[in-house]
Amino acid sequence: MKNDRSNRPNAGLRWSFFIVGLVVLGFGISLTMQVRDFGIGPWDVFHYGLYKQFGLTVGTWSVIAGIVIVVFSSIALKQIPQIGTILNMVLIGVFIDFFNWLLPEPEWLVSKIIVFILGTAIIALGIGLYVAPDMGAGPRDSLMLVLTDWLKWKVSTVRNGIEITVALAGWVLGGPVGIGTVFIALFLGTFVGYALPLSKQLLNFLIRKGEGYENLYEGSLRPNHNDRIS
Repeated sequence: MKNDRSNRPNAGLRWSFFIVGLVVLGFGISLTMQVRDFGIGPWDVFHYGLYKQFGLTVGTWSVIAGIVIVVFSSIALKQIPQIGTILNMVLIGVFIDFFNWLLPEPEWLVSKIIVFILGTAIIALGIGLYVAPDMGAGPRDSLMLVLTDWLKWKVSTVRNGIEITVALAGWVLGGPVGIGTVFIALFLGTFVGYALPLSKQLLNFLIRKGEGYENLYEGSLRPNHNDRIS
């Protein structure tokens, strides 16, 4: 059954976190694409390969791939996709194209290395920010869960299998595979392991702070206790 997260407490703050996370994620992906001669993330290799073969844009192919995955997952799970999943599917592609248009490509080797590592760290931060409020899984995460349930394999095995498959498909299509692809595959999970708990802590802190302000204004005034006018 579909779990409506839009009515939960502090929904406005959670949605803000979610949207900011998608912006940050799109920015990080675009940073790695500015040094694509190093190779880029597996799904981005696939989207870039489709772009090279059939035109459109990388972000557009990200959206199209997301639509296919969402439809497949919805049929398999017999569930209507959550609004967070749909927003994830659409907005990341939009932000990737925007930042690809905006960002310049670095020229020097040292700057390329710095930009790529920074981009990978920012991708992890974006994932942490959009996952922390729990407003809906992304299309590719939904696919992972469906295949895990069908195949009865470990999540890590299914995830690695998906990443390898799409990277190979993207490489066949002409997408850039290189040391950067391996770097993202090896270290992105570690970066997310730091970013996600920190994002959750920040979100919980802001929620508690907001609740504190609400309680302050909802409380009754106490005469002669620091609220009188002298």
